[in-house]
Amino acid sequence: MFQMRIFILLLFLLNSFSNNLFAQTKTPTKPEIKKLAKEAVVYLNNANFEKSISLSRQVLHYATSIKDDYLIAVSYNTLAANLDELSEFDKAILYYNKGLFYANKTNNDTIKNWINNNLGNVYCFEKKQYEKGIRHYKKSLEYSQKAADTSQIVFTKLNIAWVYFDIGHFDEGFPYLKFINTYHPKFGDKSTIVVLNMLNGMYFGSKGENQKAESYFSNAIKLGNLEGTKSDLSYSHQEYSKFLLKNGRYKEAYENLALYNTIKEELYNQEKLKKADIAGVHLELDEYKREVDKIEVEKNLQAQSLKKSKIIVILFIIALLVVLMLLYSVYKNYSFKKKANQELTIANEELIIAKERAEEASLLKTQFVSTMSHELRTPLYGVIGITNMLLDEHKELANSPHLSSLKFSARYLLSLVNDILHINKIEENRIVLESAAFNVSDEIIMIKNSLSFIAQNNNDTIIVAVDPDIPEYLIGDKLRLSQILMNLVSNALKFTKNGEIKITANLVKVENKSHYIEFQVKDNGIGIAADDQDKIFEKFVQVGRNENDYQGTGLGLAIVKRLVTLFNSNISLESEVGAGTTFKFTIAFDYDPDKTNEIINSIKVDLTSSQIFKILVVEDNKINQTVTRRIIEKNNCSCAIVNDGFQAIEILEKETFDIVLMDINMPMMNGFETTRKIRLNGIKTPIIALTAFAKDEITEEAISAGMNDIIIKPFEPLKLFKVINDQINKARKAEAALPIA
Repeated sequence: MFQMRIFILLLFLLNSFSNNLFAQTKTPTKPEIKKLAKEAVVYLNNANFEKSISLSRQVLHYATSIKDDYLIAVSYNTLAANLDELSEFDKAILYYNKGLFYANKTNNDTIKNWINNNLGNVYCFEKKQYEKGIRHYKKSLEYSQKAADTSQIVFTKLNIAWVYFDIGHFDEGFPYLKFINTYHPKFGDKSTIVVLNMLNGMYFGSKGENQKAESYFSNAIKLGNLEGTKSDLSYSHQEYSKFLLKNGRYKEAYENLALYNTIKEELYNQEKLKKADIAGVHLELDEYKREVDKIEVEKNLQAQSLKKSKIIVILFIIALLVVLMLLYSVYKNYSFKKKANQELTIANEELIIAKERAEEASLLKTQFVSTMSHELRTPLYGVIGITNMLLDEHKELANSPHLSSLKFSARYLLSLVNDILHINKIEENRIVLESAAFNVSDEIIMIKNSLSFIAQNNNDTIIVAVDPDIPEYLIGDKLRLSQILMNLVSNALKFTKNGEIKITANLVKVENKSHYIEFQVKDNGIGIAADDQDKIFEKFVQVGRNENDYQGTGLGLAIVKRLVTLFNSNISLESEVGAGTTFKFTIAFDYDPDKTNEIINSIKVDLTSSQIFKILVVEDNKINQTVTRRIIEKNNCSCAIVNDGFQAIEILEKETFDIVLMDINMPMMNGFETTRKIRLNGIKTPIIALTAFAKDEITEEAISAGMNDIIIKPFEPLKLFKVINDQINKARKAEAALPIA
């Protein structure tokens, strides 16, 4: 989003402090730290997010060590700009605000001006919270005027004009455009000339002065191709496309929209983003460590206070005596009732027998479900992995409908397996709701984007309406909420063709910290007959289908019903055949700004750059060997593969590896027994179980065998390498802590 609005500001700021820089040493001086900060901005401008984030993390560490508030603010500003470009807008806002906090502790109005400008960009162009954004822009103008920086005034007013034009308020934005047109020749620069021409084109197009608009748009595109940034050129094509469409010039509109999409794809190369995600996490880990240090200090103070408190000891003794008296009373009561309970002994024995039989049947069912899920997940891992390999190695197949169908079918089958496991866990009361800070609007938009493929196939439109009174952050189990909405919207898409699905979230009441949100999923599809409405939440029930429909397990709504119950709520529906269906439910989420900040700041992130590791894979399935090797080698690590546990023990006695990926279900000797023998041989190499079994079914045995962690197949490569990094770092720290003989 308009890269030059952020990047050039940072580069200009740091240029003013680049006098007589020296080579970086282990204990850098302030000028050397400023040089690192400048390099981080250069990498940011070149879209090398990985290098930019890593350098900014170093700057933040050094700046914190020397307690330089200005450099701390600069490093947070650069990190936030990286997160902004990676579409992590909530985290970007968080770090911009941290940067603003330290900037306000300095006398440097320029950094305050630019951070406010960047916050205005995020709120206006990404979060669509225009009032907040414009407030930050006006604050930025105040600092610009205070510093008598006409160039920055022109720059910020350019952003404000763009915001007003973006929401269609051309009359409100025109005074700012007029100011820019007047002062840009003297105080502007080449980096903004493309956008200025585009804004003039947008304004005259809105007023029907098509000849002027055409001239400005053409000039913007011409300048963008010659010397402007690709981002500005892409937006010029986009706005010109809107103008052409409005004037009925459809072919030209389509051509410009295609150019816009091509440039955007170049700007946001997915491989760069993935690498940045891997490198992008160490900063929050540093923040987490600092918070842990604070907590440790508080714990020590509390411990000292407890030692000095005789009152607490006395109260503890009194409480203990009370508990002993209660236990004695319970014992006497038990002895009294024992005789009366003798008549129930026979009945109880029969109930115990019946209970044991029921538990045995339940255990058999659980074992069957576990075995079937393992047998299905193992080949699915191969199918999904081979499909991804084909897409990576044969770029020409990226748009192949057959390959897309294969990948979709494999993931659909995986979702069916997960549904069966999920309903089984709910029935066995093995699901506990979690608490995490989340944004309701972001979660719903993510669901909409995830299901866009199905919506396009059915020629359906998904509409989202979120009540603006809902707080920006709530606390609750966002994963379970997403599962509920995902199942409801998926169900609506299956029974709606050429129609509309609307997802609505409204704040219905507030009680203390609890905010009650009513969610609705409404479609105008085929509807549900009155006779079927009472049974659609039952397992394996499918109504209103014919032999041409895409079949499923009939578990989606059953899972929805049980998950809503976990939230202490109920789900209702209103439906009419031929008119559509509406599902409604209300969930209470907590709103606590202080707790929300604690949760966000406690997120563990790893910003270390990727390393080359030597990895041993113990796997008997040839297809899975191929897939796992491809994933490992694609991430610049070396890979050795053995077929069974005996070969694993033999090679580990001869060679040293950084980590072992161990399959569980192998012939001759399974993964648990192999791990036990490896540990008995004194080998401490971290071992990660790579299995298709459900994690909670094997965790206890895996730990007792000596395994360090578990990854469930199929898995995301990013998750695998995060676990690999964590385990190797733990092993190296443990080795470094050993005393030297």
